[in-house]
Amino acid sequence: MMTGAKKKRSAVWRKIQAVRFEDIKLWCTRRLPILTWVPVYNWKENLIPDMVSGMMLAIQQVTQGLAFAVLSSVHPVFGLYGSFFPVIIYAIFGMGHHVATGTFALTSLISANAVERLVPSVSINFTTNNNSAPLGLSEFEMQRIGVAAAVSFLGGIIQVVMFMLQLGSATFLLTEPVISAMTTGAATHVVTSQVKYLLGMKMPYISGPLGFFHIYAYIFENIRLVQLEALLLSLLSIVVLVLVKELNEKFQRNIKVVLPIDLVLIIATSVACYYADMEYVYGLEVVGHIPEGLPSPKTPPMNILPEVVTEAFGVALVGYVASLALAKASAKKFKYTVDDNQVSCLISCALILVVIYAIGPMLYWLPMCVLASIIVVGLKGMLMQFRDLKKYWNMDKIDWSIWISTYLFTICFAANVGLLYGVVCTIVIVIFRFPRAKTLNLKNVKEVEYKYKPEDNCESLKQVKIVSVNNPLVFLNAKKFHADLIKIIQKDSTSSQACEDVNKCEQNTLLCSFPNGSCHGESLQPCHSERRVLILDCSGLNFFDYTGVSVLLQIYMDCKSRHIDVLLAHCKASLAKAMQYGGNLESENPVFFESISSAIDAIRIHRNYSKFSEQSEV
Repeated sequence: MMTGAKKKRSAVWRKIQAVRFEDIKLWCTRRLPILTWVPVYNWKENLIPDMVSGMMLAIQQVTQGLAFAVLSSVHPVFGLYGSFFPVIIYAIFGMGHHVATGTFALTSLISANAVERLVPSVSINFTTNNNSAPLGLSEFEMQRIGVAAAVSFLGGIIQVVMFMLQLGSATFLLTEPVISAMTTGAATHVVTSQVKYLLGMKMPYISGPLGFFHIYAYIFENIRLVQLEALLLSLLSIVVLVLVKELNEKFQRNIKVVLPIDLVLIIATSVACYYADMEYVYGLEVVGHIPEGLPSPKTPPMNILPEVVTEAFGVALVGYVASLALAKASAKKFKYTVDDNQVSCLISCALILVVIYAIGPMLYWLPMCVLASIIVVGLKGMLMQFRDLKKYWNMDKIDWSIWISTYLFTICFAANVGLLYGVVCTIVIVIFRFPRAKTLNLKNVKEVEYKYKPEDNCESLKQVKIVSVNNPLVFLNAKKFHADLIKIIQKDSTSSQACEDVNKCEQNTLLCSFPNGSCHGESLQPCHSERRVLILDCSGLNFFDYTGVSVLLQIYMDCKSRHIDVLLAHCKASLAKAMQYGGNLESENPVFFESISSAIDAIRIHRNYSKFSEQSEV
């Protein structure tokens, strides 16, 4: 006789032997999408378009990488690294055909909070070339990137834990007004952080609660420190960027390749700054030394992970929300009819590698005010979400209020705080609004798609009431659902004058049992020759909980005591199983039906059979 351990080992061995090559192949392709699209890639038709899109993507990644690295308070070269390594990983593991990973403004701003808090800047000067650290970067710059890497590393772990706990299902709490307000507020923060570069001002790093207002207070108090050359170059760059981008968007159907104005502006201003020697003549701040080559892999400093938990949660949450919004938008727009963007990601990686090894050092003379202009113009889409306020005002004043309050919380504190407030506010409002929503709707038999003979004149259906359930039945609205249904039953009862005494007694039975009541068993007999029937149309009952099922069972038993048959149409199997398990549904006839028509058919058949039986007895 085999022991339990031997049986267990033999069962595991049988499972291992049952694994087929096709199963292993399916498992690999699900986790490595690159194995799915590479074999079927149409090189002849898609390679050239992918090369063009890869070049455009590389241009965008280089410019935004440099800009958002500065936004993270780290050396600009790490923006190039951040545009290279994640894109390769996403090309292998990513499943979104029109999503490219890289640096991101909102998460960069959150990371900057940790960087400035743990490695405060005495005097930031990216032109310093110190060979004491790898790639010729100073120890100060390496400490800063260590903090930023720790934030990203811990943020990634948090997202993995969120995946394992299946917290993605909670995204229904992230409503459109909340996401719109949070991203708009975060974009406002980003613009504010770049004002010092746009104006050419030297100012300390200001963050924390109400830091948004302290920044502008400092600027107005020190307005005399504005550098006119930087201001004029910033205005010129913004005008050129906006004008060319608008023209590209307007004529994108007529031209195959849009003008890469970001790259053109970077090259033009770098050349102008070099020949005019603006760094020394006008004191214009430039990017400075860009190291050549790629750094060797290095783990982030684990000892500071506990100190960056707050920022890591912000990066994980805000990054997830922003990625979710982009993925939904691309899926809605393209419906994933093309599968060739992973190749364009790889092409962009190759071009970024060229920039890192060859072109990077030429960016020494790039003015910081131009980078700031690129950041500000790149956030135009987020800032234009202010136009959504008119839509929310006309559709729902409460959503408008949520947008305004979430935006204010975001600019007063931070993006993650604003997002948390928006979610909590949404939950509270749902709790207050949900129980007040209309739960039931009374239908007429003639409104139902039911075919009956004209000669019948629906005589057998006069005592049938059809009530449709409009909302899910949970603890939030179960009490109101019960009260609304009681009103319908009471109204139907009082309309029958012939049974006034019985109705009074039945009403007491439904609502409460009076200790001094005089209702006897014989008085509770129905005075109608046919029992009344209540059909609950459960097609709108999408989900339920224990409280909801309990209320349905209570209604069933109350109606039974009133000599009213309760039938449930369009009832899901899960609801029927829960009611059968939770209560005693003693009935000679079926209770659950696939449709209202089938329930009405059952009523007519039963009543015709009852009449036939009575005539037979006579």
